[in-house]
Amino acid sequence: MNDPRTYEIEIGGKTLTIQHGILAQQANGAVTVRLGDTVVLVTVCMAEAREGIDFFPLTVDYEERLYAVGKIPGGFPRREGRASTEAILAMRLTDRPLRPLFPKGFRNEVQVIATTLSADREHQPDTLITIGASAALGISDIPFNGPVSSVRVTRLDGQYIVNPTFDETERGDLDIVVAGTKDAVVMVEAGAKQVSEDVVLEAIEVAMEANRKIIALQEQIAADVAPVKKPFTPAKENEEAIAVISEYLKDRIPELVATAASERSDANKAVRQELQERFGDRFTSADIADALWNIIKKAMRKQILEQGIRADGRGIKDIRPLDIHVGVLPRTHGSGLFQRGQTQVLTIATLGGLSMVQKLDTLSPDEYKRYMHHYNFPPYSVGEVRPLRGAGRREIGHGALAERALEPVIPSEEEFPYALRLVSEVMSSNGSTSMASVCGSTLALMDAGVPISAPVAGIAMGLIMGEDGNYRVLTDIAGQEDFMGDMDFKVAGTAKGITALQMDIKISGVSRELLATALEQAREARQYILERMLEVIPEPRPELSPYAPKMYKVTIPQDMIGTLIGPGGKTVRRIQDESGGATIDIQEDGTVIVGSPNEEVARKAIRMIEGLTKEVQVGEIYTGKVTRLLNFGAFVEILPGKEGLIHISQLGADHVRSVEDEVKVGDEVTVMVSEIDNLGRINLSRRAVLLGETPEQAAAASRDGGRDRDRGPRGGGPGGPGGGSRPSDRDRGGRGGGPQPQRASQPQPSRPAPASTGPVGGATRGWVRRTPPAEGAPPPPRRDFGGGMNED
Repeated sequence: MNDPRTYEIEIGGKTLTIQHGILAQQANGAVTVRLGDTVVLVTVCMAEAREGIDFFPLTVDYEERLYAVGKIPGGFPRREGRASTEAILAMRLTDRPLRPLFPKGFRNEVQVIATTLSADREHQPDTLITIGASAALGISDIPFNGPVSSVRVTRLDGQYIVNPTFDETERGDLDIVVAGTKDAVVMVEAGAKQVSEDVVLEAIEVAMEANRKIIALQEQIAADVAPVKKPFTPAKENEEAIAVISEYLKDRIPELVATAASERSDANKAVRQELQERFGDRFTSADIADALWNIIKKAMRKQILEQGIRADGRGIKDIRPLDIHVGVLPRTHGSGLFQRGQTQVLTIATLGGLSMVQKLDTLSPDEYKRYMHHYNFPPYSVGEVRPLRGAGRREIGHGALAERALEPVIPSEEEFPYALRLVSEVMSSNGSTSMASVCGSTLALMDAGVPISAPVAGIAMGLIMGEDGNYRVLTDIAGQEDFMGDMDFKVAGTAKGITALQMDIKISGVSRELLATALEQAREARQYILERMLEVIPEPRPELSPYAPKMYKVTIPQDMIGTLIGPGGKTVRRIQDESGGATIDIQEDGTVIVGSPNEEVARKAIRMIEGLTKEVQVGEIYTGKVTRLLNFGAFVEILPGKEGLIHISQLGADHVRSVEDEVKVGDEVTVMVSEIDNLGRINLSRRAVLLGETPEQAAAASRDGGRDRDRGPRGGGPGGPGGGSRPSDRDRGGRGGGPQPQRASQPQPSRPAPASTGPVGGATRGWVRRTPPAEGAPPPPRRDFGGGMNED
């Protein structure tokens, strides 16, 4: 054991513990970081530089172990598989602040592996990984210009909380992760509920104050260990090639900045080919390409700093031309096409029942996700040819950012009981496809008729920092300004405030003044883009697509939930199958959401649900089918599985001599419930409906009917051995045997009858329709989610 040491510090009223020298002793560096009962192990290892490599190969991996929360994985192998979305986002949160702090020209391969050993589901482990990685690098022999720290800050009830719990983060209006050195901010990631720029800046200051304390602790740890850093030879640029090619191109620099700044452009390829033919025998193709890159980068940055003119001729605040459309696909539930310059994104919205929510099997206390956004970046979007391998870390990160930007404006499940999936397909890329996805998502949701509370737009800001401290913040950066610049700062929000932001930098840090400038320019750009979007579609459509499922709401007594589900879900599956494919989502409070694109299917499913759960009440009128005929009356199924008897005396308005003269099996008849006896048996009256009698009159007539209507002597007649008009228990299937109808319990006022309502929609976005009418009955006035996909 290598001199184990434990260090503690109070941050935000909670103890943060860093320990080293116990676990993973063969790694270059290893620490555990603890907050509450959440414990993360972080290790760092370094390999030798690979021959010919021209970049720094840093890898950050995060292993979520479900044993940390006492869970066995839900998948068939019963072991953890591919990293979850939350784990990938945690890896990115650590990679981004670490990468710019390694020495320039360092090419040795470095791998950071984080493993959550224990999780209390209160304290989030993602920021602990960054702290652990920095501390492990600090006590290792790996060259590193740290330390760096990361903390999460939430604003709850106007107060800023450092290292909040999951619950505090959920209830707050700002969730921001800030990573920084002791001198400056190096990374920001945030989600917010339309907060102002000043709130964000204040939260960053709170976070940086905590970061400085944690950095001081890391410096103490590194000083106690006193590691000897391994020497390395930094990769160097071919200065001769740069000088020679710069001289050759000196009269064409302005032209090259305007036409060849992008490596993918035809002009850039033509210049490289020319240089290869001219200097190919003197320099390698890699040296020629690097020299051209450096020459254009230096000239472009100088032009922006000195003249405020960008490579494509725009000013520093100019936004590229916009092209916006909605409803571009005929059979999808909603679609939006957003184009800004050469960046083009098509987003499609799909609505589904609540059974389509995503189940999560992670360390987070969240079990389900109702709103999902997926981002695809195919090779044709940049004119490349490469295999399709599914979503990588970049795609998952960009999709999560756009999802976070829209989440605050998504209607609640009570207001809009749908699962929502958005898919952003990048058609063309040249700068900030993630922010184009935010705009496309807003358009698709509004086109789908989703009642979002406000439209959201996004913009990416860039930075060119001069050696003398002079800088320019760029609005709407293109691809080459991202690659050759010093910052990528994405800001999304509504007209009211910020909903998401993400900042990555390539320099050692940025000041508060610079952040304030970037946020203000982003606000101005966001307002402009929102105005252009609202010119195309000013508000969500009042109706859903005719191809989207309609949702109906039914309320059943809570003690009937088990009856509806049935053993092992057998009953609810039978209803779904027999109704023709309705979806049924049952909630703990007795709310049942029935979904189907076909109203007839939904009507059938609701009738079956009510048949299982609805209490029959005396005086209610039903239309049912005749199921059986006896000599003293007919049995009618008034609800699925519930039958009642119409005594022969109650079959017609006048005297009925034979049951067969009045009805036959399969006939539909409208009846009133006249009585439910003490055994729960239901008596029905057709006569009461025809003559407008009350239930009391119908019940009295049923009891006296045999005598009043001369049905035969008391010793015989239709009533059987007991005589009279009222059948005996033997005739009704009582103790004496014979057919027995479905029994119904006595009315119970404490158990309300099911209430059902119709599709969500219309201008008021409320439940606007009662249970679908019976077959053949004219529908009541309605507002429905119909209508075509209007072109704008």
